[in-house]
Order: sequence, then C-alpha cells, then structure tokens
Amino acid sequence: MGYSVGQVAGFAGVTVRTLHHYDAIGLLSPGGRSPAGHRRYADADLDRLQQILFYRELGFPLEEVAVLLDDPRADPREHLRRQHRLLTERIGELRRMAAAVEHAMEARRMGINLTPEEKFEVFGHKGPERYAEESARRWGGTHTHEETQARVATYTKDDWQRMKEEVDAWGAAYGALMDAGGAPGSPAAMELAEAHRAHITKWFFDCHPKIHQGLAEMYVSDENFRAFYDSLHEGLAEHLREAIHANARRLAG
Repeated sequence: MGYSVGQVAGFAGVTVRTLHHYDAIGLLSPGGRSPAGHRRYADADLDRLQQILFYRELGFPLEEVAVLLDDPRADPREHLRRQHRLLTERIGELRRMAAAVEHAMEARRMGINLTPEEKFEVFGHKGPERYAEESARRWGGTHTHEETQARVATYTKDDWQRMKEEVDAWGAAYGALMDAGGAPGSPAAMELAEAHRAHITKWFFDCHPKIHQGLAEMYVSDENFRAFYDSLHEGLAEHLREAIHANARRLAG
C-alpha cells in the first residue's frame, strides 16, 4: 500500500503542505493512491524526495531540481558524483564561514565589542583585533590569556578610549626620547619601558619583567606588532626591546 502523505512528511521532516505542492507542480507525484483516493508513496518516491531535498538544501530552485532529476542522460551514479562534488564545495564554504566566525569570537573574547563606527572612532585603522590572533596563538589557554580575556570583556568604549589615549601619550614621549638621541639603556628609556610594563599590568595581565622581556622579542619578530610600534616612531620596536631588557636587568639588580 505504500506510505501515506503524513508518514512521508514525518520521515523527511517536511510539511504535508510541501508534499502537496511538489505533487501539484509535478516534481514528486506519488506512485499510487489508496482505495479512498489518498496519496500513497512508494520507496522509489522516497528516493526521489531525498534527491529533491538534497538539492533544495544546496539552494537549487525547484525548476532546476526538476531538470536535474528528469534528465534522461543522468544515471544514479552521476547524481551521486554531482552530490559529492556539491557537498565538497559546501564543506569548503562552511569551513571558511566557521573560520570567520571563530575569528569574530576571538575578537569578542578579547573584548572588542564595539560597533564598527565606535571601533573606527577610537582606533582608526589600528583596531586591536589585529593583535588578538597572535595573542591567542602564543598564550591561548594560559592564565595570562585567560586573565586578559576576563578583563577586557568588561571594557566599554570609554575604557578603550582611555587606553588609547595612554598609548598615544606614551608613544609621543618615547618618540621625543628617540628624537633627542636617548639610548635604550638610559634612565629615561628604562622609565618609559617600565611605564609600558605598568600599562600592560593595568589593562591586561600582571606583566612580570621576565614576561615583558618575552614580549619585547615579539615586538620585533612579529610583523604586526613591529609595524604598530614603528608607526609610533621609526625604529621604536627595536629601541623598546633593548629598553625593556635594560629595565628588567635594573629591576633584577
């Protein structure tokens, strides 16, 4: 006797109305009728419905689905090859989408919860998400990274604005030091290095001098961090690295 329209709707996760529509347009007409004239679907009809739903899931219009399924030159193996190719393409697309979502999630975890307008207003083209990926790669899962996430998740636009103003003031002072010929090991340079460490401790995590020295190397080796510091003053990344090491030796002595 086959399957009733209600049974098929339950199997396939579609509505009875959808099956009626497919029948009305000739896309899926049941192979039989009950003595009372009700639709009865055979196994071959279920196979066709499965194909329809697959192509619909991939975004094909019903008209194109009908052409694909009714093509006399196509055999079941061709349908499987086509489906495999389309699924492979969809998997690649979904992976790219997942990577984009993960990046957005990391930015959110790093506290970058401003609107695009607010972020541009505060940071211009130097948004902090540029550094979130490297931070997560180096310290993800560590106490340092977790502490940073917990802190910045509470920051408001005003907090980010104050943070940026501190960075700008510090960068101007460091640039003036370099313009005046101050050496990395000079007392003034070491004080600015110490101010840099205090800024990290204030806003992100407890920055021990040893950790600060590790950061100093990253400021030179990582192109994003180097570009940021050198944008404050040419050569600042390397100068700061030496000043941080000098300051750490001073603190240890």
